[in-house]
Amino acid sequence: MYELPPLMIESDLPEDIRTPWGWGALAGFVVVAILSLFLVTAGAYIAAIRWFHTRNPVELLMNNAALLSLRQTGWYLLLMLYLAATIRRRGLPFWRTIGWRPLAAARRNGPAVYALLVLTGMVLAVAVELLALPFHPKTRLPIEALFRDRQSLLWLTAMGVLAAPVVEETIFRGYLYPVLARSFGVRGAVLATGLLFGLLHLPQLWGGWVQASLIALVGMILTYARARSGTVVASYLLHLGYNTFLFAGFYFSTGGFRHLPPGLIS
Repeated sequence: MYELPPLMIESDLPEDIRTPWGWGALAGFVVVAILSLFLVTAGAYIAAIRWFHTRNPVELLMNNAALLSLRQTGWYLLLMLYLAATIRRRGLPFWRTIGWRPLAAARRNGPAVYALLVLTGMVLAVAVELLALPFHPKTRLPIEALFRDRQSLLWLTAMGVLAAPVVEETIFRGYLYPVLARSFGVRGAVLATGLLFGLLHLPQLWGGWVQASLIALVGMILTYARARSGTVVASYLLHLGYNTFLFAGFYFSTGGFRHLPPGLIS
């Protein structure tokens, strides 16, 4: 069984940030993330050439929601497998060690706490949408190029609701946050993870600088919830509620993705 370094055991750090990895492990994770992204992207290019017989796989990948979702799913899977392998080889349980602990508030107040967090995530989505409303970019955002048809939006919905909250919370609030909190304090970690979260989504929102800034703010709120609760479960439920509301709202406002605004499909 792997034992935590003595300094981490004897310190007065909160239990949820006493993890057996540090900056060296984070550097290794970044290298793996970059290499695995190149790997799955190359696989997506090959699939584009073989399945769609295209001479421009780059353009197809950027505009085909199914291929893009499969590439993202493959990347997420590789990252999660890497994290699981590095933690399990130390004899530690993966989910609890990386921050997925039961909510203490739920033990006291029952399962309604889970529903309240999901609802709070939905309210956060409404607030962000209202704040962004006066600052709609003049040009179409890159992510809107994927809003071509119903099938594309179904792929994006599945990715945004089923996969993204689990993987992104595990990485940002489970793996990165403890190391940042030990080095820069909770406030510094909240700020840093929020900015990194915004940078992750920047390619999708390029040109919509207010929207990208608001996503960074959302990332900070998610990390704050994780810090206050001591568990990734809290930030995951907020994230799940946030994404679910956005996709559900668009689903119902477009008649089940059947009546898309002309500007999105031009």
